[in-house]
Amino acid sequence: MGGAGENRHGVALTNLDQALFDGSGATKRDLVDYLDAVADRILPQLAGRPLSVIRVRPGQPPFMQKNLPTYTPDWVRRTTVWAEASHREISYALCDDRRTLLWFANQRAVEYHPTLATADAPHRPTHLVLDLDPPEGAAFGVAVAAALLVRQALADAGLAGAVKTSGAKGVHVFVPLAAGATAEDMAAATRALAVRAERLDPALATTAFIREDRAGKVFVDSTRAGGATVVAAYSPRLRPGVPVSFPVDWADLESVTAADFTIRTAPALVAERDPWAASMPAPQPLPADLVAEGHTIPVARVQAMHEGKRRARARRAAG
Repeated sequence: MGGAGENRHGVALTNLDQALFDGSGATKRDLVDYLDAVADRILPQLAGRPLSVIRVRPGQPPFMQKNLPTYTPDWVRRTTVWAEASHREISYALCDDRRTLLWFANQRAVEYHPTLATADAPHRPTHLVLDLDPPEGAAFGVAVAAALLVRQALADAGLAGAVKTSGAKGVHVFVPLAAGATAEDMAAATRALAVRAERLDPALATTAFIREDRAGKVFVDSTRAGGATVVAAYSPRLRPGVPVSFPVDWADLESVTAADFTIRTAPALVAERDPWAASMPAPQPLPADLVAEGHTIPVARVQAMHEGKRRARARRAAG
């Protein structure tokens, strides 16, 4: 059964020789070793932020865990958040130290998805994020091309961002915000930037939330706002070969692929420096015209819900 175990940083590790998941080409030990090696890089992305993780148990489908299980050690820091959707309080972990990170690794937590706001200021996201999601089967290069449109839209607005691979098939652009931006204004600015990027090359990029409306274009997703989570820089992903979400200099973006960065290759790339911290601009205030434009653009999820209902009525009427 691969029952090898050991103790690291006060965490009893178990079943380290088991396969991590089908197709991973890695063991649970590989996950633990990776997170231990990059702890000084990933912990600043997680600390102080309510954390959701994606875990995978042998023989079971992966699942996202928000609420901490009852058997969580009492030394794991936590914060309570009211979940409007499920009308209950959720006890989220705050992964602030190596011990907690290794405890999660031993729980087979492969992916780490912190909130954009800290637990201390839940209504003040620290970053604006645009997620470039290419169509099924498309090459990574089209997501890169869309990210360059976002960079141009940012520059035109007097803003700058940092870019990382999602570790899956897309690209994330992060814009650090100066204190004072409300969640509503940040969400509005994100919508406006997405529309401006689409306008730069409507044959490549789309803001259409409904998948069937995207016509094979890259989706510029502006919905990672407010209480949303985004996979952390340096987080592994539940994909064959266990790639990781990894920072890339804008100048290098067109010459890399997502598969370049895995739990095997990434530790050496961050041993001497933190490329995410190095590439992140200083926090910036949101331009008033960008916020104002965004407030005129409908919220994608809400618009899609209404449009879905309208189409369903039309189909019933036609039938």
